[in-house]
Amino acid sequence: MSDFYFGGDLFQELDRMQRQMSTLFGNLPSSIRSSRTDVFPQLNIGSTDDAVEIVAFAPGVDPASLEVTVDKGTLTISGERNGETLPEGARTYAKERFTGSFRRVIELPQNADVDKVQARYENGTLSITVGKREASKPRAITIQ
Repeated sequence: MSDFYFGGDLFQELDRMQRQMSTLFGNLPSSIRSSRTDVFPQLNIGSTDDAVEIVAFAPGVDPASLEVTVDKGTLTISGERNGETLPEGARTYAKERFTGSFRRVIELPQNADVDKVQARYENGTLSITVGKREASKPRAITIQ
């Protein structure tokens, strides 16, 4: 006979334990593909039939300091974000905004065409479009 007795709904209890663990450890990534909240710049990556779309949220970054490169199936976004200057004689009490150099590396899908990359920076957002190879695009087949 087991010393363990469970008198309630097992799934309800597991859900309660998961909520307690989330509270205890904070908002950790929910999967291996989730990103930490302190990574800069944060990215959204999506795909259409024609291209891979990457959006990097980089407010306060001088567009001249940004560099986008593609090499061996990876796209790299690098740059520098300068800090705000405090008045003379002031000491930093708290600092929550990231400043300094950054670099993000994104593995592109195999059907990405690295010869078709476009990037634009507007209102603190870097948008990158990587075209897909023609052979990988879906096409309709006519039935005879």
